[in-house]
Amino acid sequence: MSDEGNTAQPPAEFEPGSAISALYPEVAAGGFTRIDGTVEFYTRVNALIDSDSRILDFGAGRGWWEHVAVPVMQYRLRHFRGRVKEVVGVDVDEAVLDNPGLDAAHVISVDPLVLPFPDQHFDLVLADYVLEHVAADDVESVVAEIGRVLKPGGWFVARTPNKWGIIGLGARAVPNRLHTRVLAKVQPDRLVEDVFPTRYAMNTKRALRRQFAEPDWHAYTYGWTSEPRYVGTSTLAWRIAGFLDRLTPQALAGTLMVFVQKSVGGVGA
Repeated sequence: MSDEGNTAQPPAEFEPGSAISALYPEVAAGGFTRIDGTVEFYTRVNALIDSDSRILDFGAGRGWWEHVAVPVMQYRLRHFRGRVKEVVGVDVDEAVLDNPGLDAAHVISVDPLVLPFPDQHFDLVLADYVLEHVAADDVESVVAEIGRVLKPGGWFVARTPNKWGIIGLGARAVPNRLHTRVLAKVQPDRLVEDVFPTRYAMNTKRALRRQFAEPDWHAYTYGWTSEPRYVGTSTLAWRIAGFLDRLTPQALAGTLMVFVQKSVGGVGA
């Protein structure tokens, strides 16, 4: 990958005296913590691709991470354009047309969902914090279309809040109409255009095993607990949240890391 034009620098939250640097001093060595969910997820994604891979970013959006200063390692791990054969993005929002991390972009509809690609075109389909926005009525078509465009042996990979984790429980406790207002207080850097209604129809291990069922799919999903960014910027709040996270069983981890392989000879093969 070319680093031309990459001027990303660690954001203010990583500066000395911040909550994250106080609790995770290792951020001084590379700009990420030992439990960084982005590094964990995209390290595994990168292990599944090579220079000949075709990637579909399902729910790609505007590529917000391309527009802000981010830690260099996270940027490199999630930036695929130029390192693989093709990166294509789809979204219901026209903002995807301005995503600079894509080779091509398409605006799609979910009523019904029909992806504008031939069968078995992609080696990997990525959905990063997208599954929580899929309505129950759309789950079947989403799974079917992902299966159709994936090559046999290809991977569907996703990162999404666990319905039974603290983030999922908190999001479901707040009506969708108030999400923007609440996030403005907890995550003041989050833009309005990056907030979408949550549904949680594909956000438990049990649901994912049912939706991506054997023998057509082989599912490998596990929970992950990252830094408690949801509590704001208070170091004390981070300490309390971190302590509670250590007491939380893995089944209730805040995030699900979803890795599902399409069987050779499986659905749509």
